[in-house]
Amino acid sequence: MLALLGFLTIAIFLYLILSKRVSVIVALILVPIVFGLFTSERANLGSMILDGVSGVAPTGIMLAFAILFFGLMNSVGLFDPIISKVLKMVKGDPLKIVIGTAVIGMVTHLDGSGASTFLITIPALLPLYDRLGMSRLVLAGVVALSAGTMNLVPWGGPTARAASALGVEANSLFTPVIPAMIAGLIWVLFVSYLLGKKERERLGVKELQYEFNQELSEKELSLKRPKLYWFNLLLTILTIIALVKVWLPLPIVFMVSFAVALIVNYPKPKDQQDRITEQANGMVTVVTIIFAAGIFTGVLSGTGMIEAMANAMVSVIPDSTSSFVALLVAITSMPLSLVFTPDAYYFGVLPILSETASAFGVNPVEIGRAAILGQMTTGFPLSPLTASTFLLIGLAGVELGDHQRFIFKWAFGTTIVMTIVAFLTGAISIF
Repeated sequence: MLALLGFLTIAIFLYLILSKRVSVIVALILVPIVFGLFTSERANLGSMILDGVSGVAPTGIMLAFAILFFGLMNSVGLFDPIISKVLKMVKGDPLKIVIGTAVIGMVTHLDGSGASTFLITIPALLPLYDRLGMSRLVLAGVVALSAGTMNLVPWGGPTARAASALGVEANSLFTPVIPAMIAGLIWVLFVSYLLGKKERERLGVKELQYEFNQELSEKELSLKRPKLYWFNLLLTILTIIALVKVWLPLPIVFMVSFAVALIVNYPKPKDQQDRITEQANGMVTVVTIIFAAGIFTGVLSGTGMIEAMANAMVSVIPDSTSSFVALLVAITSMPLSLVFTPDAYYFGVLPILSETASAFGVNPVEIGRAAILGQMTTGFPLSPLTASTFLLIGLAGVELGDHQRFIFKWAFGTTIVMTIVAFLTGAISIF
């Protein structure tokens, strides 16, 4: 019964947001609460919700000040020279821009952090896409594909979680799937070529003036701080280094960086308040979704729905398919990112799957390798259960349902390509 309630909660939630019956925030809050009332833990719903919200609070704070910081950097003109140089290189060709987006996404995700990848790439590239009239869905989708595939790195969340859950070294999972990961990255570049080609056919190659400031209003020009360019660039670089090195908790890094940037660029209190108000709309939208997602995961975890769903999934695996269990795990890993949080899957589902596979004579390490080919790797930038997804769509200004419909098949295709290569190279096998 509990598993059924869990699957119904996920199904109704996905239906409501994909069909745009209600907003994501409303669905995240009301759907789990309604179904939670039908469980035996209904009396504890309040504490579950509070636990869920408390769990995402640091992320919400980080995203709030990250949006304020990068929004401010955009206002002062930090990205203008970068975009101008990119425009000169690509000569207004959407095909080259989309491929370049993929490469930038891969490079910036070397730190294994989806949040920092999106915070770096989207604000830098969005003005370029808007200038050419290119689709924001293409921008969000290509960055998602790049970051998702790169998320297999050993210091990324999924591989680290899988290694911990199975009690093995992360390299024992990652090293054998390197050829598969390379194939996945090549596939992402190929998809970027296809999407870029469509954008080129739709828009053509445009001749552009490379000076952005010529088309800005007087108010926008007044916000620029060209004399402080090198200060702002250095501050941004230090902020990114602090994020990667974790010199301070991530929320603190952005809070301090924003405060320093604000007072240096706009010393007058009224100007400071105006800049905060200017970014408030986008910031509030993203942060409220983060806290709503905390309610969603808090209720599903607290009521035991997630654990029940995990047990139900394992129980339906017939003995006749036991030799294909690693292959099945790999194929289903990406879609299941929409159902399970990374912690729920790797610490709840994966141990059960690996134990079941071991009984069938399958090496549990292969199950771990199969899982990381999609579960919260290619799947994390589409999942409504991760804060990074909402950061991505918030920064890009696209709807979750539109983003999922646009990029799901390409992300699933990445997992399929990596699964085939992993099988051919022996990283996973069929007994």
